[in-house]
Amino acid sequence: MIYTVTFNPAVDYVVHTNEMQVGRVNRSSAEEIYFGGKGINVSIVLGRLGVRSIALGFIAGFTGKAIADGVQREGVETDFIELSEGFSRICVKIKSGTETELNGRGPAIGEDDINKLFAKLDALTENDTLVLAGSVPGSLPENIYEEILKRLKPKNIRAVVDAANKLLLNVLEYEPFIVKPNNFELEEMFGETLDTDEKIIAAAMKLRKMGAKNVLVSMAEKGAILVCENGDIHKCPACKGTAVNSVGAGDSMLAGFIAGLEQGDFSYALKLGTAAGGATAFSNDLAKREEIEKLMKEQLM
Repeated sequence: MIYTVTFNPAVDYVVHTNEMQVGRVNRSSAEEIYFGGKGINVSIVLGRLGVRSIALGFIAGFTGKAIADGVQREGVETDFIELSEGFSRICVKIKSGTETELNGRGPAIGEDDINKLFAKLDALTENDTLVLAGSVPGSLPENIYEEILKRLKPKNIRAVVDAANKLLLNVLEYEPFIVKPNNFELEEMFGETLDTDEKIIAAAMKLRKMGAKNVLVSMAEKGAILVCENGDIHKCPACKGTAVNSVGAGDSMLAGFIAGLEQGDFSYALKLGTAAGGATAFSNDLAKREEIEKLMKEQLM
């Protein structure tokens, strides 16, 4: 089974307006509501590709219930921990030529709540995959990813980590199965400009030497590169299309890659991941199956 963890899910309230004027009353021309967070996005796209997963994480209040209901309507099984106080965050995204975001803070997560999550994770076995994606809210210890992977290390599960900087670097000693930085995150980690494929591959190999088994690097319009534990290197060009959305594209790539591993080898998985990421980038919502399949046909040509 595949499990995804989203520590701080959100209701994304997207508002379109013709002209945003600070200090004035503004009216929307269109509105959309999405339920997400990086791990949830992975679960939704996995589901659209016919791969079952269980979404874990923390929810609170009326917004938390809305998130759980919305994710379940997508066909994703959930096992969220309900917090006794607060409410899950609302993230407002104002699209008016340029995009402005105001992201909520989210509820406080206590030690008892963390122990409830640990109890769920303790039930995982070596046949399971765990996806840890995104930042850690301020109410959680900064080393929560490390604590989880340290705790699960004896179980030999497949750990997938999509995080940046120290959050990623500090878990490498626990040998995650896949890590997925983007090229800019790699630059921040190593403090150098990575303006060629060769430099990106060299940086990915450093992550391999530090413990990661496989390194998947997303590069937006430049495609993706995969450095495998057996030393193989795979490159995949970006799909052709007009990018209108960046939210969830990396999560979709990761979901497509994981789904691809269920069906084929690393090369196939990279192509499916790139197709899923592109399908999200070319639409206003997370990738739908028919859009992914269309782009995948182009990748396989």
